[in-house]
Amino acid sequence: MSEETKPELKASEGAKPAEKPAAEVKVSSPILPTNSATAESKPATVAAPAAKPAVAAPAKPAVPAKPAGPTPAPWDNEFIQRLKTLYGSGIRETSTYLGQNYLVVDCSIVNEILQAYRDDEGFDYLVDLTAVHYPKREKAEFDLVYILYSYATNMRVRVKTQIGEGATIPTATDLWPTANWLEREVFDMFGIRFEGHPDMKRILLPDGWKGYPLRKDYGILQQDQEWVHINLGIESGQ
Repeated sequence: MSEETKPELKASEGAKPAEKPAAEVKVSSPILPTNSATAESKPATVAAPAAKPAVAAPAKPAVPAKPAGPTPAPWDNEFIQRLKTLYGSGIRETSTYLGQNYLVVDCSIVNEILQAYRDDEGFDYLVDLTAVHYPKREKAEFDLVYILYSYATNMRVRVKTQIGEGATIPTATDLWPTANWLEREVFDMFGIRFEGHPDMKRILLPDGWKGYPLRKDYGILQQDQEWVHINLGIESGQ
């Protein structure tokens, strides 16, 4: 080894070894402000489209109201005027409905009205006699309806009256023979009695039957179980 290189070796021998680097410390990188270059490189945020205005649902077409049914109209003629003059408030209503002419009269004068139609207007046939029961109506809970017919004029008229429970009304058998069985049927089904009738008894049901089947408070399957048991020897299945 030459003398010239020795000092270099000694110097290197005497040199302190290099210090070890400090331990690495992980530091979370701070949020750097966005510079203009970065901002320019990123696309601009697109704003959300504005919400569309709510569109009201189309209005439903109005449902047309159901047309009202026909209503009674006043009915008048010379004979009606005569009756109103004679009986005043006893003629309660004179109307026509769907071509059917009718009077509503007090029960105290009904037979006089019927006789006037037979004698003065030629209504020579009693077509039908029936009743309607309105149990919730106070006092007179039954309607009686007489349907008269004129062969000469081919016309019909209805005479209506009201009667209460237990009340009687004069028979019309002296005016028309057909009233006989018709009044018996009304008695049988509704319990209304006709004063002066020649044979006021049931016509459809047995004489001893209890109750009146066409009253609205009489059940549709109701029977006189006592009569069935006594006369038929069986128990009613109703």
